Amino acid sequence: MSEIHPGQRVAVLVDAQNLYHSAQSLYSNNIDYSSLLEKSVQDRELTRAIAYVIRADSPEEETFFDALTDIGFETKIKDIKTFSDGSKKADWDVGMSLDAVTLAEHVDTIVLCTGDGDFSRLCSHMRHEGVRVEVMGFDSSTAEELKEAADSFVDLSERTETFLL
Repeated sequence: MSEIHPGQRVAVLVDAQNLYHSAQSLYSNNIDYSSLLEKSVQDRELTRAIAYVIRADSPEEETFFDALTDIGFETKIKDIKTFSDGSKKADWDVGMSLDAVTLAEHVDTIVLCTGDGDFSRLCSHMRHEGVRVEVMGFDSSTAEELKEAADSFVDLSERTETFLL
């Protein structure tokens, strides 16, 4: 697949819930989304930056959503669903995948910020379509099949001073 070069059109898709839980469980810390966006673009042309977030009615989440917008992310918000047995579910896998496929004809590179192995098939599809796929996540919480399916993998654990607050 293609290499990184100036002028390359990039879309950055961030699975905020996945990164949040990884950063919390591994480091008891939060992601620095400003640095994440800057390092994912790498002096290339940013076409679109989307952060996929979950609304769980916590008091500080609206401030977080506003901060993402101020950084330069478009936020897509989904409400958490509570089922009759008390279990909860909310994920953006299908939404992120549809957006990636839609954006593919407008970009050279898609950067997926997640560790979710469910995106490995998306990576394979995007690469088959001629789109470079870069994954950014924490090595110990990123599925091996996702790392293998991408053109490159950036381990956020190697630069916690950059990627964590």
